[in-house]
Amino acid sequence: MLLTGIDIIEIYRIKEVCQNYPDRFMRKIFTKQEIEYCRGRFPQIAARFATKEAVMKLLGTGIRGVPWKSIEVYRARGKAPKVILHGNAKKKANELGIKEIALSISHSRNYAVASVVSV
Repeated sequence: MLLTGIDIIEIYRIKEVCQNYPDRFMRKIFTKQEIEYCRGRFPQIAARFATKEAVMKLLGTGIRGVPWKSIEVYRARGKAPKVILHGNAKKKANELGIKEIALSISHSRNYAVASVVSV
């Protein structure tokens, strides 16, 4: 079965939340590795947020089905970003027969977008 998910978000919205609730927002949504990678760069933060939402759509859970940090965006130096699932997200993916999730993310000056496909 082919499953997909997509999400787009305005970067300014993420910037506002980060500025109003910097520690709380980042610790609730992102893993330590993601926080270190983004280094406060709002386009990268927004792209990872969009990825998490796209994966939730792919899994069919919405934001109540899996914790934010159970979906992680990892990017090794010189490599494309990939999705790593943990806990409930991994369990749900296994139930759906998902072996891997292909990810494409991008951002412009105003928007960040993420698209995922299960393979």
